Amino acid sequence: MQKNLAFWRGIVLVVYFSANCSADEPGKSTQQEKYREIEKKVLQMKTMGGRQFWGDVQFFQGWKIQQNVISKHYRLLNSADQRHASGTLEECQKRLEEIKQAEHLKPMQGKAVILIHGIIRSSKSFDKLKAACQKTGRLVVPFDYPSTQRTIPENAKYLEQVIHSLEGIEEIDLVVHSMGGLVVRSWLDQQSVVDTRVKRMVMLGVPNKGADMADRFRSNLLFKVIFGPAGQQLVTEENNDFIADLPTPPFPFGIIAGGRNTLKGYNPLIRGDNDGTVGVHSTRLPGAADYILLPILHSFMMSDSEAITHTLRFLETGRFRESDEVQPIPIAETATNP
Repeated sequence: MQKNLAFWRGIVLVVYFSANCSADEPGKSTQQEKYREIEKKVLQMKTMGGRQFWGDVQFFQGWKIQQNVISKHYRLLNSADQRHASGTLEECQKRLEEIKQAEHLKPMQGKAVILIHGIIRSSKSFDKLKAACQKTGRLVVPFDYPSTQRTIPENAKYLEQVIHSLEGIEEIDLVVHSMGGLVVRSWLDQQSVVDTRVKRMVMLGVPNKGADMADRFRSNLLFKVIFGPAGQQLVTEENNDFIADLPTPPFPFGIIAGGRNTLKGYNPLIRGDNDGTVGVHSTRLPGAADYILLPILHSFMMSDSEAITHTLRFLETGRFRESDEVQPIPIAETATNP
């Protein structure tokens, strides 16, 4: 933490003396005021990205506290990704409390929806869906986690902390893309009692039975470097028991899969119909309350207008279609079904 603070203060000093090198020497009190103002501006600069190295641990009305997976220090960000504190968890929490008081932020209440991205992605991939959810009056929680730096169970622990931090929220829905669905299932595996506030979940292209592409490239060095330890856990059930042992959600969930509705999908390297990344057969988790296949590619499911419409309808009604028709996936369904 001290090294981190020293780094930023060094930047403040450089900026300060650069700005004053040609000016007449001001009074001591004026110097201190300018220093504090510059320090405040530097601290509140937008972050430089690096989302794969940070995991959310607390959320409040658009503010979030994150932990760095390498240094283990924390930072407090506002909804515009501007840093307002950096250091220990206690220091960030104290600063957040000060902001709550100064800005008269009201306690959280009502319904919330947590958006959980897939591997290599970030919560920014949900921007269009986030805006749509906000129009429904829900508090939107754009969850970020270090998908390529930690295992799926380790990332599930970040989710646990965020859910725990949602004090005052009465109902929680989940919208998950790709590996984000496995993070939720891993979180469920870690619970002795599942939070009763969680009501519904929509899965977008989740490899519930593993990914053929992970089978194909798991031994490739570049794949290992880019996708990290979680990438190794994405292999199909035939090659790893991790996914097969994950529990089925105990609350209603619906599945949106992408594909061409033909024998072969967008990617010839994947068995059967697929969205270019995940096979349709892999998305079909027995126990789903409803299921729908849409002609969309894996990477664009979160921003597809039709997928967004279906997602919002399921969160409200428990079904994807305007009619009362549903296509549940029976518990007895096996991996041989299309």
